[in-house]
Amino acid sequence: MDAEQDALCPAPIIFSMIGGKWKLSILKTLIFKETKRFGELRREVEGITQTMLTKQLRELEADGLIHREVFAEVPPRVEYSATEDGLALKPVFEAMHQWWLERK
Repeated sequence: MDAEQDALCPAPIIFSMIGGKWKLSILKTLIFKETKRFGELRREVEGITQTMLTKQLRELEADGLIHREVFAEVPPRVEYSATEDGLALKPVFEAMHQWWLERK
């Protein structure tokens, strides 16, 4: 890449939005298994702590990749789902899966 292309490349921004140990696992769950409550997500993303899940969910929400909905019930119920931007990553996950299958 030349300097101009490098300056226009969104890779660093994308990496900060979906990078790290947990974000892709959270997104994969919400994209392919749809809406989940916090406890369900914690069980799906094996090994993540409650604190880390909370932090990652907040970051994904701030980046517009997931939606958090709070229901006014007793006790309160909170559900997480992928937004349209989050769902648009589905082909990326499918491409990574295909790449994995083809490299064996």
